[in-house]
Amino acid sequence: MRRFLMATTACLAVAQPGLASDTALIVGNGDYRALADVTAGDGLIAAASSLSGSGLTVIEARNATARDLTALMDQLQDSATTSDGDIRPGRLVVLLSGRFVTSGLDTWLLPVDAPKLSRLTDLSQNALPLSTVLAILATQPGQSLLGLATDDDQQAAGPFLTTGLGPLAIPQGVTVISGTASALEQLATDTLGQPGAAIVPAATALGLTVSGYTPLSLSFTPKAPDAPAERPKPPAPALSDTERSFWDQTRTADTETGYTRYLDRYPDGAFTAEATQALTEIRSEPNRNARLAEDQLALSQDARREVQRDLSLLEFNPKGIDGIFGPGSRAAIAEWQRRNDAEPTGYLTTTQIARLDGQAERRAAQLEAEAEARRLDQERQDRAFWQETGAIGDEAGLRAYLKRYPDGIHVDDATAALAEIEEAKLAKVAGQERKLWDSTRKTDTAQAYQAYLKAFPQGAFAAEADTRLAELKAADAQSAELSAAAAAEAALQLPGFTKQILEQRLAALNLDPGAVDGTFDADTRRALRRYQTARDLPATGYVNQATIVRLLADAVGQ
Repeated sequence: MRRFLMATTACLAVAQPGLASDTALIVGNGDYRALADVTAGDGLIAAASSLSGSGLTVIEARNATARDLTALMDQLQDSATTSDGDIRPGRLVVLLSGRFVTSGLDTWLLPVDAPKLSRLTDLSQNALPLSTVLAILATQPGQSLLGLATDDDQQAAGPFLTTGLGPLAIPQGVTVISGTASALEQLATDTLGQPGAAIVPAATALGLTVSGYTPLSLSFTPKAPDAPAERPKPPAPALSDTERSFWDQTRTADTETGYTRYLDRYPDGAFTAEATQALTEIRSEPNRNARLAEDQLALSQDARREVQRDLSLLEFNPKGIDGIFGPGSRAAIAEWQRRNDAEPTGYLTTTQIARLDGQAERRAAQLEAEAEARRLDQERQDRAFWQETGAIGDEAGLRAYLKRYPDGIHVDDATAALAEIEEAKLAKVAGQERKLWDSTRKTDTAQAYQAYLKAFPQGAFAAEADTRLAELKAADAQSAELSAAAAAEAALQLPGFTKQILEQRLAALNLDPGAVDGTFDADTRRALRRYQTARDLPATGYVNQATIVRLLADAVGQ
C-alpha cells in the first residue's frame, strides 16, 4: 500500500486507525525558500515503489514544511503504536533527504520553509530533531532503519550550528545508514525491498556508513519460502490439543530449555520450524537472559533517567540523560558492573539498581560536603579581602575587591559605592574630558577606553577605564569558551519549569539567583558561577548536563 504526499508543499494524509506497523516514511526536501536548494533532495522518492512492493505502507513527502514534518511524525507514531499506547510490532523504515544541521548534541532536518537561523531556539519550531525519529524507531528493535541522505553543499548554518550530521545516540536495535542521496536511493531500491537481501554488506559496498544495529545477515524483507519438492509432501499430522497446549506454554516461557524440550518431544511437530528459529535467535543474542530480566522490571523513563544521573555522578558517562538506554548508557552500565565485580552485561537487576543508587547518593553527599567546605573557605577569604580593600571605601580598594571577586559576597556593595564615586566625579568634571567619557561609556568598547586613556592618562576616570578595559579583554579571551557553554545550554532546550527548579535549588543554597521565574538573567548567571566555582566545575554561568546532575543530586537530603 502506498500513500502519496506530493507537490511543492506536502499534502498530508490522515493516518488510518488500523494502519499496520510495517511502514516506510520517505521525506525528500530540495527546494528551500530561504536557504540554498539541495541537489537531488527529493531523489529518495523514487525508491517508494520498491518499498511498497515489499509489503510496506509507504508515506511520501516532497518538500515538507515544518507543519508537514510534525504531521508526518504523528503518522509514524500512530503506525508504531495503538490508540492505547501499546507497541504494534512490525517494520519501520525512515528515509530522510535534505539539509541537516547539528549542534554537536542533536541533529535536525530542516523543512523547506525554515528561516535563516539566528538562534538555536529557532530549531524547536522550525526543524525535525533526529532524536525524536530515533525514539519512535526504538519501539521496533531489530526491525527499524533510519536512512539519512546528507548534503555535500556546506554553508554557514547559524550560531553554534554546523551543516551536516552530528553524533547520534542510537537506541538499541536501530540501524542507521548515511551517505549520498544517490547511494541511499540505490540501496532502498535494490536491497531494502528485496526478500532476504543482506543490508549491511550492500550499504558498505555503496560507500554508505552503517551504525547502530549492524548484524551482517540483517534483512528487512522476509525471504520467500523455497519451492516445494517435486515429490508430494505427506500431509501434516493433525495437531493435537496436547501439542497445542505444550507449544503455547513454550511460547509463553520463551526460553532455550522450553524450545529444546518441545523439539525433543515433537521432532516433527507443527511448530518445529518456529521452535528451531527461536532457538537460533536465543543462542545468537548475547546477554539475552540479562535483557529479559531487566525487561521484567518495566523501568519507566523517569527511572531510567535516575539511573543515568546516578551513573553520571559516579563518572560513568551515559552520553545523555534522556531516559533512553542507548549504546552510551549500556556501555556505562557495563563499565559500572565491571568495576563492581559483576558480569558486564549492560543490563541491570533490582539489586544492582539499588546498589548504584546507594553509591550515587553517598557520592552526592561527599561532593556536597566537599563543596560546602570549599564554599566556606572561599567566603572566609572573600570577607577577609573585603576588610582589607572594599570596606575602607576608597576607589582603589573597591576596584581591587571586584577584580579578585567579580561574583563575591560584597559585589553589590562595591558596585553601588563605585557608582556613587563616579557620580561625584561627574559632578566635578566638565569640558572635553566629560564629553569624551560620556561617549566612551556609551560605546563601551576596548578601543573607546584606550582612546580615553590616551587623551587623559591621569584623568578622573582613568582607574575605571583601566578596570573596564581589563574586563573587556578578559571577556574576549573567554568568548570561545562562553559561546560553547551557551550553545550547550541552548541545545538542552530546557523548559521554563525545569529552569525554575534549578533556580529554586540555587536559592535554597543561598546563592541569590534573583527571581525564581524560569528566566536566566544576570543574577542567575552569577549564582550559577558561584555554584560551579564551589564545586570545581567550569565557572561559565551556563548549565550543562554535569551542572544539572550536581544541582539535582545536591537536592538529596535537603
